[in-house]
Amino acid sequence: MGKVEGGMKCVKYLLFVFNFIFWLMGSLVLSVGLWLRFDPETVSLLNGHGAPETFFIGVYILIVAGSLVMLVGFFGCCGAVRESQCLLGSFFACLLIIFGAEVAAGVFGFLNKDKIIEDVQNFYAKTYDDNNNSTLISSYHKVLNCCGTKAAPCSDPPGESKDCEVGIEEFFNSKLYIIGYVGIGIAGVMIIGMIFSMVLCCAIRNSREVI
Repeated sequence: MGKVEGGMKCVKYLLFVFNFIFWLMGSLVLSVGLWLRFDPETVSLLNGHGAPETFFIGVYILIVAGSLVMLVGFFGCCGAVRESQCLLGSFFACLLIIFGAEVAAGVFGFLNKDKIIEDVQNFYAKTYDDNNNSTLISSYHKVLNCCGTKAAPCSDPPGESKDCEVGIEEFFNSKLYIIGYVGIGIAGVMIIGMIFSMVLCCAIRNSREVI
């Protein structure tokens, strides 16, 4: 079996190091996804009956993507070390699929960002009108340092609290930006990985053809 020589050896080791970093990034994405899903503050705001689940859809996509990235990074490491065209080809195909999923998830998040915030605001307003002393409403007031809405402000707001429509917008914007930044970072790394894997695959094929 032909082995890559010269500069391609450097590409091989760079691809191995890249895939190890890629595996670590997958671990990070999975950790961020699990944190967003089980963050006590977020769960306390979206744990009530009838609470919108659109936000958690993006989080679930992040968790699945992180798990797949970890798996793909492992296969990429094996393919680079063994100089296996099959593993590298599978690695490239998986990167392409995950890249497409990341782009789709990013577009979904961007297009639905305002809807997610609006759904949570409407859920709060409805719950507040029904029972403004409930445990769920207390969680909103405590977590977001807010009270009431523009249409139904608190009669005795605590301290410098804002209305909860503004608080909800600020809170979920910050969470959604985290999802967006992580997705963009992973997509950029994927492009580099696809380039490296294509170059190494071509080098392996050429070395075998020479032999």
